[in-house]
Amino acid sequence: MQRITISLEDDLTAAFEQFMSRHGYRNRSEAIRDLIRDRLENERRLITPDGEVIGTLTYVYNHHERELASRLTKAHHHHHDLSISTLHVHLDQDNCLETVVLSGTAREVQSFADATIARPGVRHGKVYLLPK
Repeated sequence: MQRITISLEDDLTAAFEQFMSRHGYRNRSEAIRDLIRDRLENERRLITPDGEVIGTLTYVYNHHERELASRLTKAHHHHHDLSISTLHVHLDQDNCLETVVLSGTAREVQSFADATIARPGVRHGKVYLLPK
């Protein structure tokens, strides 16, 4: 293991300390290591979009939107090779939340997630990818 020294502006140090507190880090080194790992993994996915990933796609949609639930289900069936499992939650009378576990190349999973989130009637969406 190597020791490095960095200098940060006071405002950035204060924001970093708050980040550490919110996320339960006990020391700066582990927090910085996690941030670096996360940034390097994001970069790796951009450089190697054919690398295998697992991930979750979570989105909220209005199930009254014209045939949206049916179109979403058809998309999942069409991409059955990516979709491992789906959790469906009724939030209220109008809105549902779905979380889908996905597995495939970063390019395929990101493309499926982007297409799902961009559908009319999907209110919010977020994908989270991890290396396989």
